[in-house]
Amino acid sequence: MDDSSIGVRIRRFRGKALTQRQLADQAGVSVDLVRKLEQGGRQTASIASLQKLARALDVDISDLVGKRHGIPSSNPDTGIVAIRRALTPVDDLLGEFPDEQAVSLEEGSRSVDYAWGAYWAGRYELLTTLLPSGLTQLRATVHAARNGTVAPANELLARMYWVTGCTLVHLGQTDPAFLAVRQALGAAEHGGDPLLLATIRGSIAWQLLVQGRYEESRKVALRAASELEPNGDECPAHLSAYGSLVLQGATAAGRGQDIHEALSLVEAAGEVALRIGGDRQDYETYFGPSQVVMQTVDVNVSCERYAEALAAAKAMPSNGGLPQASRARHIADTAVAWTRTGQYQRALDALLNAERVGGVDWMKYQTLPRHIVSELLDHDRRVPLRAFARRIGVND
Repeated sequence: MDDSSIGVRIRRFRGKALTQRQLADQAGVSVDLVRKLEQGGRQTASIASLQKLARALDVDISDLVGKRHGIPSSNPDTGIVAIRRALTPVDDLLGEFPDEQAVSLEEGSRSVDYAWGAYWAGRYELLTTLLPSGLTQLRATVHAARNGTVAPANELLARMYWVTGCTLVHLGQTDPAFLAVRQALGAAEHGGDPLLLATIRGSIAWQLLVQGRYEESRKVALRAASELEPNGDECPAHLSAYGSLVLQGATAAGRGQDIHEALSLVEAAGEVALRIGGDRQDYETYFGPSQVVMQTVDVNVSCERYAEALAAAKAMPSNGGLPQASRARHIADTAVAWTRTGQYQRALDALLNAERVGGVDWMKYQTLPRHIVSELLDHDRRVPLRAFARRIGVND
């Protein structure tokens, strides 16, 4: 069995402290699942089961699925360590001023927009070269801001902190990611845009979801949504922010295996999407009919309702407005459903499509496709699958 498999990690983390049965009991999963994972009979499990195992083992799920990444570089001012340093400055304690100079609001806006464009294209390695200096420069801009520039400078800094947190999630760095998004919230509170503030709260809910804190995620998202609940002729951006928060609550409910609430919230978000009439991008967030379909599939996959997931996927608009990374993730979700319903060729076709859509940079930092491929290799060892497996780093 591959030394980097989930089963090997489970066995290593439980060590002699827990037997397989004790781990299963503490996690609330079947001992058969634990046994098959450790013996290599299964290469993965549902997201909910993996989160339960990680919690019982007292480790981050990133450690369990092997998702933490570093970005080796000869430049000490780039990479994850540089980002962590930028997130935790001590200049005030040292009585020193940062080397970076304040930038104009126009230049800062261009930097933030470029960073978010790179994020939605799955260019995580590029972002590790942009974010350290971007954070430092915009902090200097906030420090130098006066009168009418204070609020917009803080909003730019909030957006840069926010994209930093989102990027770190995909690199498996959940602790600094959460620090970054909380700093984003703090900066946004010094701005003047309630929709930005609410949407960043939605991102906090997403990070709680990634950490397996499903109930907290649902509550944070829905509380933020309640403060934006439409009661008149709200603008499309307002409706988009509200619908996105409701959909985040649905996703959290689905991960928590509450399928009835999840589908109810999805339906509510769908009504908002119909009211808007199309896909939108507001405050670095996408919402509309395409996003509703994507999260409906996600909810059903999370609850192991694979036939329902495939049925829901058929409603995806052909001219949908999902960004590159989201489209690729949606296709990977359908690959899970094809695999679990025994339609292995369709699953492989979906994975190859996800690779084409997401690109090499995106695929490199995704664990889901590798887990699906590991399952597919148990049923199909033909050349196309084996070639794809080697390309994405799965030993066949």
